Amino acid sequence: MESALIRNFSIIAHIDHGKTTLSDRLLHMTGTIATRDMEHQLLDSMDLEKERGITIKAHPVTMAYKAKDGKTYELNLIDTPGHVDFSYEVSRSLSACEGALLIIDAAQGVEAQTVANVHLAMKQNLLIIPVINKIDLPHANVALAKMQLEDILAIPADTALLASAKEGIGIEDILEAIVARVPPPKPTGAASLQGLMFDSYFDTYKGVVTHVRVFNGELKAGMMVKLLHLGKNFEIKEVGSFNPKPYPRERLEVGETGYFTANIKSPKDVKMGDTLTDARNPSPALPGFKEIHPMVFSGIYPINTADYEHLKTNLGKLQLNDSAFVFAPESSVALGFGFRCGFLGLLHLEIVQERLRREYDMDIIATYPSVVYRITFTDGTVKEIDNPAFMPEPNYIATIEEPMVKAFVISPNEHIGDMMGLLAEKRGTVDHTETLDSKRVMLTSLLPLNEILIDFHDRIKSITRGFGSMDYELAGYKVSDMVKLDMLVNAESVDAFSCIVHRDKAEARGRALAAKLKEVIPTQQYQVAIQGAIGGKIIARETVSAMRKDVTAKCYGGDISRKRKLLDKQKEGKKRMKSFGTVNIPQEAFIEVLKA
Repeated sequence: MESALIRNFSIIAHIDHGKTTLSDRLLHMTGTIATRDMEHQLLDSMDLEKERGITIKAHPVTMAYKAKDGKTYELNLIDTPGHVDFSYEVSRSLSACEGALLIIDAAQGVEAQTVANVHLAMKQNLLIIPVINKIDLPHANVALAKMQLEDILAIPADTALLASAKEGIGIEDILEAIVARVPPPKPTGAASLQGLMFDSYFDTYKGVVTHVRVFNGELKAGMMVKLLHLGKNFEIKEVGSFNPKPYPRERLEVGETGYFTANIKSPKDVKMGDTLTDARNPSPALPGFKEIHPMVFSGIYPINTADYEHLKTNLGKLQLNDSAFVFAPESSVALGFGFRCGFLGLLHLEIVQERLRREYDMDIIATYPSVVYRITFTDGTVKEIDNPAFMPEPNYIATIEEPMVKAFVISPNEHIGDMMGLLAEKRGTVDHTETLDSKRVMLTSLLPLNEILIDFHDRIKSITRGFGSMDYELAGYKVSDMVKLDMLVNAESVDAFSCIVHRDKAEARGRALAAKLKEVIPTQQYQVAIQGAIGGKIIARETVSAMRKDVTAKCYGGDISRKRKLLDKQKEGKKRMKSFGTVNIPQEAFIEVLKA
């Protein structure tokens, strides 16, 4: 199709503002999906996406729309994830478009991720069409949403469209606005083919299926193409588009979005944001490519050690559909053989673990998540570690740097004090506060990534009664006083419970872990000491009392020295047993402690 009739756009929004419902409506309205095939959250193919109401994977779809001017346009929608963990995927999808629909919930207004996604879209110079959704709700406040558009995002309120995706109100106006406002794609003027690869998935029969947007030239079967950042050549087997299921086409021309399959065997060969060009006459790379680096690491172990190979195979299958997920084998004295896995963030970690349990029926145990620390040794060498087991002795360490994040927290006015308290507790500093409207403020804060790993998001929601939201971006590394906390059971270190914490918080964490371990370690014949230690210094201790056998039961009457003799004999036996004895910590104890 000629490029003047093509429109490429994506939909950006905060989680749960109606993005997926609107994409369903657009598919239905343009006749891409017949009414009998219609279902909720059509583009969200995973059960997890449907259950949680979030989009995890980007999904492109091509629609044909006959506008009021009588011409038929090709509309390419790229459905993007809304969560901060997948922001690189969002930025790649946005760079394949010329315009974006910005969805704002009429009842909730502008939220943290709305602001972040608008900045991403503006960075790519996209035309933004604001849509105020859910206007049918009884507590919708359209005037306030328009005011926030101008005050917070600096977008003129008169450009906003009013809609209700659920009720089907205003959908035609949105389609007309896309045709009228979004600019048609223009060729880049390069010598030959230029295509942006923005996503991929694995098909058992076709191999790696890569989503592509053609910026220059044309893409068709039989061509030899080169992936610039990888530096390899491949022959194209098939090209096509989605509606929303893939269908083959003869060629993809300038401005069109679709997919291609080639003789690519491994998804590792396809890098998100890479440029596709003609192998014989290569063009320069498109801007914006960067390698994805995992930020959060956790050990995943099978509960039954016999499932190790099974887990390895399933992690490999997961990686086929999720190029940002990485794993490498590791072993632990306590948990046996398992894998060290890297994730983009906490939601990503949760999703992968949930998919392993559900889709692959795996019983797994995950260790405490940690981040990547940068250690400078006394001899000047620098090493990055993500596992407390590799932490060197303190006398070899000059400095330890931890990753920082810049967090944007939106909170109602009345909770600002509690919010500041939470940020201070998490070792954060508030740079500045910004008043968004009469009811809400935005706090911009700098805080360590490892402090927001576990319960930060939940705490924000509970403090603000569900009205708070947050978004974050990485903000480099900062030197910090970090120490390795070891847990000793009967004077032996248990590597599964080791963690890297800030010195100020080590004592509280050591005490909490020791108290939890005391509950779950079974009683032995002798006293068992549970200690938290930093190097050689003990900072926390709990004692599991010994089992008590009444050895004096057979003495009735007689001299007291007979009883004392028996008790002394028992004491000697317990002392000897303690020097030989080892405490076997049951698997359930690990699961309980790691849950806590």
